[in-house]
Amino acid sequence: HEQVESLYPRPGWVELDPEVLWNQFVGVVKEAVQAAGLHMRQIAGLGISTQRATFITWHKRTGKPFHNFISWQDLRSIELVNSWNKSLLLKVVHVIFTVLHFLTGNDRYLAPSFLTFSTQQTSMKLSWVFKNIHEAEEAAKKNNCCFGTVDTWLLYRLTKCSVYATDYSNASATGVFEPFMKCWNPTLCNLLSIPMSIYPPVKDTSFNFGSADSEIFGVPIPIMAVVADQQSAMFGECCFHPGDVKLTMGTGCFWNVNTGEHLFASRRGLYPLIGWKIGEEVVYLTEGCLSDIGTAIKWAQDINLFTNVDETEKMARSIVDSQGVCFVPGFQVSVNDPYLCASFMGLKPSTTRNHLVRAILESVAFRNKQLYDIIVKKVRIPLQTIRADGGVSNNSFVMQMTSDLINKKIEKPANADMSSLGAAFLAGLASGFWTDKEQLKKLRRIEAVFEPQKDLEEYKPAMDTWLQAMKRSLHW
Repeated sequence: HEQVESLYPRPGWVELDPEVLWNQFVGVVKEAVQAAGLHMRQIAGLGISTQRATFITWHKRTGKPFHNFISWQDLRSIELVNSWNKSLLLKVVHVIFTVLHFLTGNDRYLAPSFLTFSTQQTSMKLSWVFKNIHEAEEAAKKNNCCFGTVDTWLLYRLTKCSVYATDYSNASATGVFEPFMKCWNPTLCNLLSIPMSIYPPVKDTSFNFGSADSEIFGVPIPIMAVVADQQSAMFGECCFHPGDVKLTMGTGCFWNVNTGEHLFASRRGLYPLIGWKIGEEVVYLTEGCLSDIGTAIKWAQDINLFTNVDETEKMARSIVDSQGVCFVPGFQVSVNDPYLCASFMGLKPSTTRNHLVRAILESVAFRNKQLYDIIVKKVRIPLQTIRADGGVSNNSFVMQMTSDLINKKIEKPANADMSSLGAAFLAGLASGFWTDKEQLKKLRRIEAVFEPQKDLEEYKPAMDTWLQAMKRSLHW
């Protein structure tokens, strides 16, 4: 599980170079095997966990990409998004599905009844591709265009173009896949003029996808699991039961709730996903996302507010409060407002680096509280213990403040990179290394438990001020 450096060819565009990504992936696998003191011949199976909703299209016959990977953070579709969200056609769609939901009571009609597009969705960026990249459009007309998220591209390359597939977890995170019907969404594709011929077959998450070509690693290695990173982290945290909650704080922040066999329709701020499919078992999740958590902290480091991330906790605790300084993150995109302005407010002559750093960390906890409250209100399942992972979960100031604000216990595992572990667990189950999930639970190692220590009322003045700052940063 490795971060590939983003490219920014134009303001708001975020891309990844497919060759760099491929070479880095192969390098990481080789390094991991070497670091473990193993030989490639000893590898029973490979599990791949990848970033979601970042995609590429390529020519089916030649394998040549039509463009770089377009990242989930990319904003090139913003004008399309705005025009669609204001369109009469979308209003008609809302009315039709509202009536269908009223007549049938079927939840699958609820999400389209208040469908709005966002720049994070793959659908709008795909629509942009077919409007702006002539070669892709022409290839699609001749059934020669392939679409793939990162996992599909890696599978395709690993198997020397012989395996073209994705899994349910990755497909469901694109926003182009219908989780109720478990298929690519023809209604949406017709609406946006995206050809249905471009999509890969969808397979189980823990599944034998074929073997990596022996030229790549010296021996053929079975690919036994393909999984999207957030769902993989959920699996790595052993959140196997309805009501289990995972909080990943990395580049972005993701709250996931296991809803078992029940698929909750999209609610504002929350959306349904397929967690994993293993044989007959399909587990659904509800997810809420916050962008720019790790991005804001890295930016603060880049402008020398601190030297090492480990210092931030000490800096924040060295003062009693942020002295009214508020930080509003919004570097890339907000689901609700793509024009949200990243800003500091309440600066004074007495403001120090410590106040700025504390304000950044407090903003993470405040936003966690906001999203948690939406989850409690909308997801009517009793929530169990929350398990946190990701780089920012190593910051005990953020963890403690989040625990105080939501008034719940939060567990932090010994290993913060759960996406890798989840992929390993899924590959191990498929290859017979483990026989059931009970064995996986025994491997869990908890490093720390954060329990509420302060009353929510103590935070109210600071959070009220921060909410005011948020309001002033909207629609910039």
